[in-house]
Amino acid sequence: MATNDEQARANIELVEQFWAALGRRDFDAVGAMMSDNGHYVDVPVKDIETGAYGPELTAKRLRLGIEPLADYVLHDGTITASGNSVITEHSETWTWEEGVTVTLPFASVMDVENGKVTRWWDYFDLSTLMNAAPQWWLDHIAGGYQ
Repeated sequence: MATNDEQARANIELVEQFWAALGRRDFDAVGAMMSDNGHYVDVPVKDIETGAYGPELTAKRLRLGIEPLADYVLHDGTITASGNSVITEHSETWTWEEGVTVTLPFASVMDVENGKVTRWWDYFDLSTLMNAAPQWWLDHIAGGYQ
C-alpha cells in the first residue's frame, strides 16, 4: 500500500502528464486522464453552465476554446498535493491571431482517484479573457461543444 507521500507524488506525476498533454493540445489524451464521471469546469462561469463530465466531453470542451487558437502556450508553475487533491498555479498564453493575445493566470484544483482526475476546477479572471478575445472567438464558443 502506498504511503501518503507516494500517493501525492503519483498524483502530481499524473497532473504533470495532464498539463503536458494540454500544452501539446492533445485533447483526447487530456480527456483520457479524466474518470468517466470526472467534472471539468471553469469556475467563473459555473453558475451559467455546468462544464463537462467524463473524457469525451472534456476533450470536446477543450477543443471548443483552445483548438481555434493560432498559438497556445502553457507555462508551468507551482504544483502541490495533499491527499487526493492537486493544486496547480500556472499561466496560459492564448493567441488568436497576430497581435491578439493574452496571458491568463490560473489556479487549478484537481482531485485524483485510482489514477484518474475526478474533479478539475479552473479558477481565473474571466474579464481578462473576455476583454482580450476577438468577437469571432466569442461567437464560436457561444455555440457550445455539445
